[in-house]
Amino acid sequence: MARMTLPNGKTIITASLNGAFVTKDMNPNTPEQPAEIAQAALECYNAGAAVVHIHARDEKGKPTGTKEKFDEIHQAVRGKCKEVIIQFSTGGGAELSLEERMACLEMKPEMASLNMGTLMRQTGPTAGQPFSNMTKDIEAWATKMLENGTKPEMECYSQSMFRDVENLIKKNLLKPPYYCSFVLGMIHQGAIPANPDTLMSMRDFLPEGSYFNTIATSVAQLPVTTMSMILGGAARVGLEDNIYYSRGELAKSNAQLIERTARIAKELNLEPMTPAEVRELLGVEHR
Repeated sequence: MARMTLPNGKTIITASLNGAFVTKDMNPNTPEQPAEIAQAALECYNAGAAVVHIHARDEKGKPTGTKEKFDEIHQAVRGKCKEVIIQFSTGGGAELSLEERMACLEMKPEMASLNMGTLMRQTGPTAGQPFSNMTKDIEAWATKMLENGTKPEMECYSQSMFRDVENLIKKNLLKPPYYCSFVLGMIHQGAIPANPDTLMSMRDFLPEGSYFNTIATSVAQLPVTTMSMILGGAARVGLEDNIYYSRGELAKSNAQLIERTARIAKELNLEPMTPAEVRELLGVEHR
């Protein structure tokens, strides 16, 4: 099976709604509670996103991994928007245990992120703390996703992490086609820089039978995700990765960032795929 690009004239846009790091103090428009997340998901779907990537927060806005909170979020999003693909994060946050990070899979989401490889956090209050993703744990998460019918979105922060992707393929823990995300620019977590050279290099390491998505942070989000679409890949944008719309101007919403990427895609003669089209292409089970 050859390395693949998205269907001609198509792209996939994912909205990263909140993450584990961004707070309302950084951008007050960051959705934290289930009702806010659900409204943001609906707005992003209407703006052109097929997938919404979601982290859970507790009542104080701090990352949490409880099944109950993910259940609340799942019901809220589905109550607002039945069409969009829900993708929960198993990255969680710096203070969450491996068990807490895995709890969201109990909801059997359509998709879930799956981090490849261990990183060392470089800056901020968690500097020196590892972001642990041991091969045995990655295999356990992948096994759970396979059992649940959850499609993994495999996040690679450097070229070395494709070893874990290849390992999952070799052990038949993934169903093709595979979906890999290049995570570029998250320097505080030890990722490689976000620029055209690193994007091209990551693409060269992509396993056969894989589609690719690109995640880039801060000022690099717009140009690098645009380049990804030009190369036949998908794009993820949102407040988790970039709190600004332009220099010094905070984004008003996740939807504002999605609208811009969808507009650029159309200028490139690319049509953002609908959730139904993405489900069919990637083999995502509709729930």
